[in-house]
Amino acid sequence: MNRRPLVIIAEELDEACVAWLARSYEVVSCAATENDRFPSLIARADALVVRTYTRVGPALLAGAPNLRVVARAGVGLDNIDVPACRARGVEVVHTPDANTRAVVELVWAMLLDLLRPRVYLDRPLPLDQWKKLRHGLIAPRQLAGMTLGIVGMGRVGRSMAHVAGALRMNVLYNDLVTIPPDSAHGAAPADIERLFEQSDIVTIHIDDRPANARIIAEPLFRRLKRNAIFVNASRGFVIEAAPLAQWLRDNPDARAILDVHDPEPFTDQYPLLALPNARLTPHLGAATADAHRNMSWVVRDVHRVLIGEPPEFPAPR
Repeated sequence: MNRRPLVIIAEELDEACVAWLARSYEVVSCAATENDRFPSLIARADALVVRTYTRVGPALLAGAPNLRVVARAGVGLDNIDVPACRARGVEVVHTPDANTRAVVELVWAMLLDLLRPRVYLDRPLPLDQWKKLRHGLIAPRQLAGMTLGIVGMGRVGRSMAHVAGALRMNVLYNDLVTIPPDSAHGAAPADIERLFEQSDIVTIHIDDRPANARIIAEPLFRRLKRNAIFVNASRGFVIEAAPLAQWLRDNPDARAILDVHDPEPFTDQYPLLALPNARLTPHLGAATADAHRNMSWVVRDVHRVLIGEPPEFPAPR
């Protein structure tokens, strides 16, 4: 009897998606760090499903002679050596639009937390305290009329521009290509230096190609307004953390919101740690049940590859 193809689930997926896959395949959950199990499993695996923290490169591939597909339940592919996989005849698939809305929601939630201070009442207050509280919570700025600078106008960047337009913000963007006006949602193209100089908020949404490593560096931070807000919800390695930290120290009215870091998790040597004007979150962009489920349905492309069909969402070539 022919064996059922083996699929290794290396990081947590939605249970319904795993159950769907298990109807046709042998499915085993095993992290790549389980040294007592993983080497023998990967040696006979036909497919490997990962998320953020499993690195797939030549060393792993050398121990996986039967591997036919690596699936990334998510968007970025910086933890997968796609050329090494393709050189071995291993297809790479991902879910490029699975968490767009979740990331956009998180960024706006964090911006509103920053710009609109508020308290929640649990008791009646006398009039003088009520007035004092209201006066103390007057926000110095509101989003309407501010300029949002978007670096990277992919799916997330365009969605950010769409929301910003609804909030009556001015929007600039920088991208490798000019976006058609009907897809730019009113955002105007700008070179990256002008974008950093003129924006009240700069938000980074560039992809994980190697050329983007440390692309947001000290010369750009020096161009920011002294009270600018800098946001990164793309990939930690695209910015230089040390000059960002220095800019925050030099400009106490400035703020940074970072959901992604390099490395993850960061250590006590992280330059941005403990700065009062830096808000650090533990990579929550895709942390909704809907986004998690959408990413987990990468198993559909695993199935397509294993039955000899072309995948719907292969990694870019």
